[in-house]
Amino acid sequence: MKKSLGKMPALYPMPVLMIAAYDENGTPCVMNAAWGTICGQDKIALIIGERHKTTKNIRVSKAFTVALADKEHMAEADFFGIASGNDMPDKFEKSGCHAEKSEFVNAPVIEEFPVTMECELAEIVETDNLHAVVGTIVNVLADEKVLDENGKVNPEKLNALIFDQFQRGYYVSGDKAGKAWDAGMDMMKAAKE
Repeated sequence: MKKSLGKMPALYPMPVLMIAAYDENGTPCVMNAAWGTICGQDKIALIIGERHKTTKNIRVSKAFTVALADKEHMAEADFFGIASGNDMPDKFEKSGCHAEKSEFVNAPVIEEFPVTMECELAEIVETDNLHAVVGTIVNVLADEKVLDENGKVNPEKLNALIFDQFQRGYYVSGDKAGKAWDAGMDMMKAAKE
């Protein structure tokens, strides 16, 4: 039997994304966001509000990076969600993290996080119900420690954080449950008979 929980954002899992951009002085700012998704082979959409310092910086720099937070850097990732760049302009410096300028876009790459998408601003979508920053992914960087023998990111090595909106928790992904485009093949064959 199911129990009614009322109106709430009940999507799980949610990613823990570190969104970074330079301000007009070249100072990096990073925010933690869970409301983001891939929206094309080379596009990512971030549902982040206009009031965020990082959003303002993206408008200025026309570029940003999106890194996947991992268990090893959970405290830093959470700090980037708690501290506002509008109130704490030196929050990146206070985090103890390190940034290098992307080779491909005008945005910082946070060294501590293992996988980073380097993005150019494609558009900002503003409606009555949505404020989304859409980026074109021009490159992906991955720390060698999270790659498999074929040079692809191995989720079992990544230890990517997952955000839980139900109880405000962080969890770690990594256990492979099956293979996509294969787990349902027996059902597909039976359905065609």
